[in-house]
Amino acid sequence: MPVNDILIRRATAADVGPIVAMIADDQLGATRESLDDLTPYLKAFEQIDTDPNQVLIVADRNGEVVGTLQLTIIPGLSRRGSTRGLIEAVRVAAPARGAGLGTTLIQWAIEESRTRGCTLVQLTSDKSRTKAHNFYENLGFENTHEGFKLKLQ
Repeated sequence: MPVNDILIRRATAADVGPIVAMIADDQLGATRESLDDLTPYLKAFEQIDTDPNQVLIVADRNGEVVGTLQLTIIPGLSRRGSTRGLIEAVRVAAPARGAGLGTTLIQWAIEESRTRGCTLVQLTSDKSRTKAHNFYENLGFENTHEGFKLKLQ
């Protein structure tokens, strides 16, 4: 599947189902996500969509959502008051994998971050996703930090 027929666009509420399906379609997401009730996802979408520092995008091929990511713009005081872009929830639908769409999505996020005045783009990746780590390193990202999470119940 070529990537030159892809439209990168802002997600709409109608895209939430396909986005959640992509998030759920791996070993980690399968244990955390559910397509049974989209209500919490639609509520989250509304919050994302109305926040000017959030951009949820999809890769659209002929009306079909085949990729997604969320970009958060974070103003900060560190690094001389610089702003950074945080890339989250990068997913490519199984039939579209291996054709360069992931690279296209990440390059879009980098350029959008640059356009918004960011001086740094960062992301996290679960330790078990070693193929993803190689993918990001091949795009020029450096594994410079350890990440920590605390689940709140």
